[in-house]
Amino acid sequence: MLFFNLCKSQMCSLPKKKKIALTTIGVLTTGGAGLALMLQQSVKASDLELHPPSYPWSHNGLLSSLDHASIRRGYQVYKQVCSACHSMEYLAFRNLVGVSHTEAEVKTLAEEIEVVDGPDDTGEMFTRPGKLSDYFPKPYANPEAARAANNGALPPDLSYIISARHGGEDYVFSLLTGYCDPPAGVSLREGLYYNPYFPGQAIGMAPPIYNEVLEYDDGTPATMSQVAKDVCTFLRWAAEPEHDQRKRMGLKILMGASILVPLVYYLKRHRWSVLKSRKIAYRPPK
Repeated sequence: MLFFNLCKSQMCSLPKKKKIALTTIGVLTTGGAGLALMLQQSVKASDLELHPPSYPWSHNGLLSSLDHASIRRGYQVYKQVCSACHSMEYLAFRNLVGVSHTEAEVKTLAEEIEVVDGPDDTGEMFTRPGKLSDYFPKPYANPEAARAANNGALPPDLSYIISARHGGEDYVFSLLTGYCDPPAGVSLREGLYYNPYFPGQAIGMAPPIYNEVLEYDDGTPATMSQVAKDVCTFLRWAAEPEHDQRKRMGLKILMGASILVPLVYYLKRHRWSVLKSRKIAYRPPK
């Protein structure tokens, strides 16, 4: 404190021209240091990524549920398009029952796969048809095999991809529909594709969907936007299977609170306020 007071007194005793010169030198030094720091910072491609817009999803409302017909179509998209590279190891066939398919339909879907089980009574492993308790099959035996088949890139598991990515289904929808030609001056090495929504804009996954990439069982036109919307809805359900139940529970809590809050207010205003404001005075006997 003494040092600053001493500097202040010395500054005040200087002539006006010297004060202006010292102030100018200080400003130039600070500005030069800031400019040098800015020039040292390199521009990164990830800082220029395009943020996805906010889409009007039907389940975004406070009391809106997921579109279960869209979940069913989204599972079909995953099964026929996405499952060739991406796993969903935390989702079992039984999770589909009562959500997008009947129990008989899910049993039929599960029996289409072969599961290695065992050992049997002789100690040997064997294969059997899938059942409701089995999880979705993995496209690759291990991560190393997945990298070898995808030019070194490891396709992420899609079980919680909606919750794991900033932007949720908005990001995934924009990523699936955002493939385009690179702008002038941007060159990509072989095996990469330009997508402005992906960090770095260079993605190793080829465009997975396009118009009529599959034929829906219910006859819905399989346009690119419809396919992307359905698979995003399915992935939202996979990440939050309690979505509809949580909103139903919230509605029940609001209905209960609408009855409980007035009752609590009445007790506070007309019962406890009397006790709180009551004054007890001691009067000694005469």
